[in-house]
Amino acid sequence: MSSLMKGTAILTIGLFLSKVLGLIYIFPFYSIVGKENIPLYSYAYIPYSIMLSIAISGLPLAVSKFVSKYNAIGDYEAGRRLFKSGVLVMSITGLLSFILLNLLATPIANIVIKDEEQMFTVEQIASVIRWVSFALLAVPIMSLIRGFFQGYNHYMPTSVSQLVEQIVRIMVLLGGSFVVVVLFKGTPETAIKFSVFAAFVGAIGGLFILYYYWKKLKPELNEFLQTSVPSEELSYKNIYREILQYSIPIVFVGLANPLFQLVDMLTFNSAMNSIGLAKVTDLYLNMLNFLTHKIVIIPVMLATGFSMALIPTITNYYTLGEFNALRAAMNKTYQVLLFITIPASIGITILATDIYHVLYEQDEMGAMVLAHYAPVAILFALFSVTAAILQGIDYQKWIIFSLLTGILVKLVLNQPLIKLMEVDGAILATTIGYLVTIVINIAVIHRVLQYRSKLVYRRVILICILTLIMAIAVFLTNKGLYLIAEPSNKLVAALYLLLCMGVGAAVYGYLSFRLGLAQKLLGEKLTKLANKFGFK
Repeated sequence: MSSLMKGTAILTIGLFLSKVLGLIYIFPFYSIVGKENIPLYSYAYIPYSIMLSIAISGLPLAVSKFVSKYNAIGDYEAGRRLFKSGVLVMSITGLLSFILLNLLATPIANIVIKDEEQMFTVEQIASVIRWVSFALLAVPIMSLIRGFFQGYNHYMPTSVSQLVEQIVRIMVLLGGSFVVVVLFKGTPETAIKFSVFAAFVGAIGGLFILYYYWKKLKPELNEFLQTSVPSEELSYKNIYREILQYSIPIVFVGLANPLFQLVDMLTFNSAMNSIGLAKVTDLYLNMLNFLTHKIVIIPVMLATGFSMALIPTITNYYTLGEFNALRAAMNKTYQVLLFITIPASIGITILATDIYHVLYEQDEMGAMVLAHYAPVAILFALFSVTAAILQGIDYQKWIIFSLLTGILVKLVLNQPLIKLMEVDGAILATTIGYLVTIVINIAVIHRVLQYRSKLVYRRVILICILTLIMAIAVFLTNKGLYLIAEPSNKLVAALYLLLCMGVGAAVYGYLSFRLGLAQKLLGEKLTKLANKFGFK
């Protein structure tokens, strides 16, 4: 259990810092290229994300699962053989994905552009898609190496490389945009092409970090290799058959969010055009799929960290038949996940106006989209973790079924709901689609493992009660500040936001410490700290 929590903590810290950087850069970038050009940047990333998931073939988690499984029975040679051959396979896959995305750029752009009143042309969108595709040449190899390290419970290489990748990408993105637009007086379109190309440069930076860790950890890994006891005669054909069994469902997990966004990208403009909103459809879709999504996804990073650390752990327990430990890990995961994700999501909803004002600009529509979209983060998180558990217990096929069912629901409901409710219709369709997927995942988990935990149900109810109390305190604080004076600029809005966040953290933290919930969920060190402050 301690290794799970330690691995989760390392991955979560890295993801947190990476996500924060991934949010912060938007502010100066937003100012450099302008509100009207940001949608062009966002159009490139959804097809890129989908092709990237296909290019890596789910390898980070599939490799960690494979390596962890064979390491548990002493066959270290199996993982090393996979690693050596996988570098070549990922290089080829990345190249093919790069070529395919370039070929598909114009057809994708033709689907997105539905009306001459829209802000961009087919060629503009196709061009930025081609520029972002360069990252596919480097990211697949990087993902393979991360998965190999995770299989040995070395989570630091993944965390640090993610952080460095993001730092390098943002430096190139902002520096290039500033040089193009401000110094050379170039067009924002040129700056955006350079900005999406920064994903490739960032990936190279991440690869350098992983190479450093490979040199550092190689003696330790070689010691394990010398003690390897072959469990069976594994041919490359058998190795990759097993990897494909793991990776195909994991590809679908990685594709989940991009696929839901792709449905919006391909149908949103058409539905909005049909109700006479062609002039604003690019801006509204950008608010949903990019600007607010950047904020909403932050609470979900905990689930991502858990899912990455959970798969090798669950696999290990399941392989060794340690079902009590497996259920305990699941109990802990569900509780810690919801303990943080629920209050964070509700807090974003309550403070959406000030958050959007501080991060972007004062915009009533943007704030509304953020407020309505934020609670969906809870579903994003639950999907990541339930899918990770299914992977760990070798029920990957159900992930494909549940996700395709959810996507189908989203596809069927999206246009009718958008025509009825505009942006809220797309959010509602996503919510219903994810709910369907999660219910199927949980039903399978409970049936296979006979998993019924009254403790988790009780704790979730308690977390919801504490969140409600926190929400009331934050809401009243926010309204009180607005009664004193409405924020006239970003500085005042930021001050209000910090005060409200402080009140929320204080109320939720105090109650969870006083009731002993935080100590039970977050470990012995926190318990000792709580005791020092008089929380028994």
